[in-house]
Amino acid sequence: MYHDPDLIRSLAEKVGTPFWIYDASVIRKRIADIRHLTSGEGLQARFAMKSCPATRVLQEMNAAGIWIDAVSGNEVLRALGAGHTPGNRPPVVCFTADVFRDNALEVVLKHGILPNIGSPGMLAELAKAGYTGPVSLRVNPGFGHGHVNACDTGGPSSKHGIWHEDLLATAGAARQMGMEVVMLHAHIGSGPQFQELHDNLERLAGVFGGWAGDLPGLEAVSLGGGIPHNYRDPSSQIPLEPLRELFVRCRERLVQAFGKPLRVEIEPGRYYVAPSCSLITRVTDLKSTQTNEKGQGARFAMVDAGFVDLVRPAMYGSFHRIEVVGRESAPSEQNVVVAGPLCESGDIFTRDDAELLVPRALPAFAAGDLLRICDAGAYGYAMSSNYNSVGRAPQLWLEEDGRVELISRRETLEDLLRAETREPVV
Repeated sequence: MYHDPDLIRSLAEKVGTPFWIYDASVIRKRIADIRHLTSGEGLQARFAMKSCPATRVLQEMNAAGIWIDAVSGNEVLRALGAGHTPGNRPPVVCFTADVFRDNALEVVLKHGILPNIGSPGMLAELAKAGYTGPVSLRVNPGFGHGHVNACDTGGPSSKHGIWHEDLLATAGAARQMGMEVVMLHAHIGSGPQFQELHDNLERLAGVFGGWAGDLPGLEAVSLGGGIPHNYRDPSSQIPLEPLRELFVRCRERLVQAFGKPLRVEIEPGRYYVAPSCSLITRVTDLKSTQTNEKGQGARFAMVDAGFVDLVRPAMYGSFHRIEVVGRESAPSEQNVVVAGPLCESGDIFTRDDAELLVPRALPAFAAGDLLRICDAGAYGYAMSSNYNSVGRAPQLWLEEDGRVELISRRETLEDLLRAETREPVV
């Protein structure tokens, strides 16, 4: 994704740094990709909105007929506010969780949202609340792989879902409580390679098909999300046509096993939005440490963005390409560690999953220049925080005709203090 450097500099002067900028054309291209993947009969795409819950993004999904996977009560309400329809016929918005927290149960009941149950005990909570509608069951199939090892989405170490050997007992308990199991769901993650995703999806379809005789009310199967995005090489992305053929084949296999038409869903999050957004930050200083008996010295580029903005490198050691605005095609001349302003040693954008500094080769730049941290649309703003009492940075939306809109403003101290109170409880 390329932006005119003059535009980026102009926006930095108008809204300050750091800021996020989304490219509408990139999001729409990724939506078109997913629509193509699910263009076969009986296929439906969702958006895992946890990855990027901005209302403007949710509106794009709604306009394209992309359904929503929400993981909190407030996410459900955000989706409904953006135009997605309530109810479970069809279940345009699905609520997936292992715990009912805050207003989640109330929202599910009030708006008729299909609950996708990740822990058996949630059924008792639904029954206690008087719910007798349809449910979906999230299964831990015993295998799967996240985008990094710390994000295990299936297997003995994963907290998500109902262990596959307990699935039929849980389905039986649901029927006894007056709830029909209408969907099965599993999220096996993207893994590092396409072949792993391919093999795991084939395997998952086989697991689901084995329960054909035990779930007479089943209407749909969700194969989860997990379509990967290549953060290191944007020109090398997953082949779409083989994946489309795989989804068609999985549905045919499930329809044959269950002996009736079934809807097969997928619910990517990252794939839609990761490349659509950059975090723009300003260099405030360049400084160095020297090699001594403790270790290797480093050249530090201090910037005004930190893990309050983009936490993925600090949390997972995730890689994000970094560019110098206006020098995108210039040769690399220096190795620098890009570091943020927070009072935390881990506030580093160039590190690995072993928490080691990994200097990045970049063109020469100076204090005052702008850096672009690329592919930050997925789990970027969505996971930002107010640590150190820092207000979240503004989000901008770049339209295809060149118009730029502010879709969320920079947070102020008043925003941060609004929830504080001194109300007596007892």
